[in-house]
Amino acid sequence: MALDDALMALKKRIAATALALLGCSLATQADEPYTDEPLKVGFVYVSPIGDAGWTYMHDQARQIVAEEFGDKIETSYVESVAEGSDSERVIRNLSARGHDLIFTTSFGYMNPTLKVARRFPNVKYEHATGYKTARNVGNYQARAYQGRYLAGMTAGAMSESGRIGYVAAFPIPEVIRGINAFTLGVQTTNPDARVSVVWINTWHDPAREREAADSLILQGADVLTMHSDSPAVIQAAEARNVYAVGFNSDMSHYGPNAHLTAVTMHWESIYHDKIQAVLDGNWESTAIWHGLKEGVVDLSPFNEVVPQEVVEKVTAYKMEIIEGTRQVFQGPLYNQAGEQVVAEGDALSDSDLLEQEWFVNGVDGKLNP
Repeated sequence: MALDDALMALKKRIAATALALLGCSLATQADEPYTDEPLKVGFVYVSPIGDAGWTYMHDQARQIVAEEFGDKIETSYVESVAEGSDSERVIRNLSARGHDLIFTTSFGYMNPTLKVARRFPNVKYEHATGYKTARNVGNYQARAYQGRYLAGMTAGAMSESGRIGYVAAFPIPEVIRGINAFTLGVQTTNPDARVSVVWINTWHDPAREREAADSLILQGADVLTMHSDSPAVIQAAEARNVYAVGFNSDMSHYGPNAHLTAVTMHWESIYHDKIQAVLDGNWESTAIWHGLKEGVVDLSPFNEVVPQEVVEKVTAYKMEIIEGTRQVFQGPLYNQAGEQVVAEGDALSDSDLLEQEWFVNGVDGKLNP
């Protein structure tokens, strides 16, 4: 009996050692270049792909890199995935199905991504717009606020009432940063204009977005913009004969008369670099924040109703931001209460921007609706 026990213990030790060695082998293999099977790359989307908006532009980027890499990669996606437990289930399923790299493309996917990543240490994850990383989780953001500033300049120049409406999803730093940048841009061309914010507490709900837009028009707004995913705000502006600025993608076909320009997002360079790093075996968990300079953020063509002098001024400011001679959040800056928060000659740091939870002077709205 004692001999049997000893043999059993020895077998367990051998099995444990084999498993440990296998784990080391897999970990090493995950960091080696891929040569045989296509790299399986998954994407998780918060809304339907459609033909405009946030998810649409992420999927456009997916298609671009899929064509570029050809048979080196195999991509798949799941759309309309709610943040929270649903996203955790979807991310876990993609991981279990053998995906090597997974992009989770909404702020509310951050903690679910981290949770799943702990269970699948050999899978690489990239989370969009978050602020947390782990050994096998990186994050990436776009400096959309740079484009927002330029779009605000355009909106301010085109507003006769001095009332501009902003349909906003959630009061998180990413959205607040965009509202503030847009307002600062408005003030460069229309110093006395005000930006009114309506919160809708969703990323994608065309009916709610349209209702918020209509309410802002009734309050006197003659230019609208939004941080939401559908073109409903553009459609509302077109129907009510006011102007609008799109977001994420060119939405001019939804409002050929209303649409002044759009802040557009182009994720393909980020996706290319991340995929190439995994293929080359040198992927690392990093946090990146790209903008106008890298081509991730841009403006769509201007409506012909925008005066040429406005286009030229916006273009000049764009080049200054790219060259680093102009900051969007440079002082003097004042908060909603009129208190100076950034002195002349200073500018907010990236860490300040990532934690921004206050409105600049000129915004009408509450942070906790």
